[in-house]
Amino acid sequence: MMSASASSLKLLRHHAISAISRSASRPSASQCGAKSLSMNSVRCFSAAAEEEIVPGIGRGKTSTGLVGLAVDHDAVPKMITKYQALLDKLAASDMPPTAQYRINIEKIARFRIKAAQGNLDDPEKVEELCNCGQVEELVVQADNEMIVMDMYLRNRWWELVKPVEIEFNPDPNDDGGVEWGDESPKEEEKK
Repeated sequence: MMSASASSLKLLRHHAISAISRSASRPSASQCGAKSLSMNSVRCFSAAAEEEIVPGIGRGKTSTGLVGLAVDHDAVPKMITKYQALLDKLAASDMPPTAQYRINIEKIARFRIKAAQGNLDDPEKVEELCNCGQVEELVVQADNEMIVMDMYLRNRWWELVKPVEIEFNPDPNDDGGVEWGDESPKEEEKK
């Protein structure tokens, strides 16, 4: 049977061997450019400065504040991919370029892609430019638009829209053939 002191000595020896093997796999302080560090706190510094994490902003964002919508720190690149997929699907479809749905989706998708590409590391700026919610919501909007587009293409809804003539400068004296009374219906009832 091993005594308590022998058991403690064996445990200390085990921890010492573990510490030596861990420190052997780590770079030394002199290799990293650090001047005076203890054996357990060796840290290498690269040329690139570390990004300061601010709670609630950028990488420090922990909640969207929306139930069921988790924070996604890769939402901006996902936006680019998903909105490009919408444009690709439209380009491959037989929807005419004059269809208003196509015109609207192309404008929105191109604008959001441009905003995201110009601000890959600044999701708050993308949100400000798009003005349609958080970047996580913009990703969900792209997913939802893909579902709507599938229905639109499958049902060929652009064929159901009839052109309407709109008179932009109507004649102010033309009443459209409708006879308007001088009196309101309530005044007629009083008589």
